[in-house]
Amino acid sequence: MAKKPLLCWLLLLAVLAEAGASDEDGAELDYSKLSGIIIPGFASTQLRAWSILDCPYSPLDFNPLDLVWLDTTKLLSAVNCWLKCMVLDPYNQTDHPDCKSRPDSGLSGITELDPGYITGPLSSVWKEWIKWCIEFGIEANAIIAVPYDWRLSPSKLEERDLYFHKLKITFETAYKLRGGPSLVFAHSLGNHVFRYFLEWLKLEIAPKHYIQWLDQHIRAYFAVGAPLLGAMETIEATLSGFTFGLPISEGTARMMFNSFGSSLWMMPFSKYCRTDNKYWKHFSGGSHVGPQTYHCDEQEFKTNLSGWPTKIINIEIPSTRAFDAYPSFSEIPEANLSSMECGLPTQLSFSAREISDGTFFKAIEDYDPDSKRLLYLLEKSYLGDPVLNPLTPWDRPPIKNVFCIYGTDSKTKVGYYYAPSGKPYPDNWIITDVVYEFEGSLISRSGNQVEGNPGAISGDETVPYLSLSWCKNWLGPKVNITKAPQSEHDGSDVQIKLNVKHPHEEDIVPNMTRSPRVKYITYYEDSESLPGKRTAVWELDKANHRNIVRSPVLMRELWLEMWHDIHPDANSKFVKKAKRGPLRDEDCYWDYGKARCAWPEYCEYRYVFGDVHLGQSCRLRYTTAELLSHYL
Repeated sequence: MAKKPLLCWLLLLAVLAEAGASDEDGAELDYSKLSGIIIPGFASTQLRAWSILDCPYSPLDFNPLDLVWLDTTKLLSAVNCWLKCMVLDPYNQTDHPDCKSRPDSGLSGITELDPGYITGPLSSVWKEWIKWCIEFGIEANAIIAVPYDWRLSPSKLEERDLYFHKLKITFETAYKLRGGPSLVFAHSLGNHVFRYFLEWLKLEIAPKHYIQWLDQHIRAYFAVGAPLLGAMETIEATLSGFTFGLPISEGTARMMFNSFGSSLWMMPFSKYCRTDNKYWKHFSGGSHVGPQTYHCDEQEFKTNLSGWPTKIINIEIPSTRAFDAYPSFSEIPEANLSSMECGLPTQLSFSAREISDGTFFKAIEDYDPDSKRLLYLLEKSYLGDPVLNPLTPWDRPPIKNVFCIYGTDSKTKVGYYYAPSGKPYPDNWIITDVVYEFEGSLISRSGNQVEGNPGAISGDETVPYLSLSWCKNWLGPKVNITKAPQSEHDGSDVQIKLNVKHPHEEDIVPNMTRSPRVKYITYYEDSESLPGKRTAVWELDKANHRNIVRSPVLMRELWLEMWHDIHPDANSKFVKKAKRGPLRDEDCYWDYGKARCAWPEYCEYRYVFGDVHLGQSCRLRYTTAELLSHYL
């Protein structure tokens, strides 16, 4: 199946849909009025120079509006100049004195990060998506990108760029322009940005009008690849550097990443620890007084894993001083104490809670120059954020339709072992081992089994399953579960379980058979939910975190779901999963074994001048609208 961009499947409904349909509240909803608003992920927005910077020993300088992120030519020829335009002051998040960069605007800022004959396809994000939308006649004002400076902390986004004010205006403008609510599509870090926006909005709108504003301006929220409890690669980028495939050293990548205010935004945190709702008095007409209260459930201290499969960080501390070199630890096992006093290296382990509350950074403060800066950033921009502590679990957002979508069953990092490298900063730490989750077990980089609490399923290569699947807590007390092949199928391999009980804050993993050669998609859909609300979770086998937005399977399912949602003859809450046939000419292909077009009930051989192979001449027998009627 050809890779076609995701949201355009939804926006194409404007072309395919009938004039109107009724929603659950009985109100008339015209889907041709919908807008698609895209909130990109980390490092998925272009940054452009807003300074004049002369680069010595290089013919390439930086001038206003020159591409900074990402221009690999300048990165290779003038890396020091490039870094000046990328790094921020770690304490106040201001630009380098010699160069400043700002995010590009509009769709051009998220299409290709590094346009060019060779680099363009390698850095393509949304370019093909835009082309596809144009090809199918989607109006230009129906697609709205909301790029942001992904280097900044959430509060700084608003303070410097008024980003959340602008995002609110974007929703309101889209409503006035198109006449209907928007579909929000967020990927990776974009989900944390959207969460912060929803909390920030509570201060901007009168409490009694908050839900009304959401219902009027947001029809559905698609959370794709959302690291709801954090991502492990943030640890690696913070301690040893993560290059993202760029031609720079890990040490350089580490210095750059740790200068960003957003460096801690996706740090792993405990699912058992929360802060009090700062605005409960705001909603009841009172005022908030006093600091936030951070509290953890008893479960946090029973295993000390914060709900994760294993300890997040195991680090060897170079003990060259006495015990008072560790001011953050009042209780250290006596077995470790003797080695400390003798000056021997000591291995300490840290859970997600101990990372997100600053304990870890305090422990290595004497041995790492970045720890003090990161601790300051953590306390000021996250733990002390005036709107929200982002390092706390997220309850279901108060939006009518919520779809949480992510990849599973890939080998994913869940823990690290670090030791001193003997080199100076920024290369002072080295990874000695990595713990992965895969196929229901924990394994080290060398292939050995590791003790812990592994889940039945693994993550998407970047984000662990525990973090991705947190949105299962958003489902109701009873859930319908369906497992079906991702490819087109006749329904013979579809398995369904209805009204499965879903205890609060417990994972649901169905005991269903599977063929080892088949990639499945598992749907978890509300059987019972809040009035006027729908929640669904989709798990796609082997879907990679960074490429899931281009998954043709995901696009097909979203299209079918939204088509079902708008159709007046739909008689079920969600689209039926009994079968999946070709929906477009591109889905038809030639079956060389049977010497005919595959799926003969859907496709036929119909040559058109210019076809260069048999598969190109296989086309749908019926119109797309006729085929869609089978899924009501």
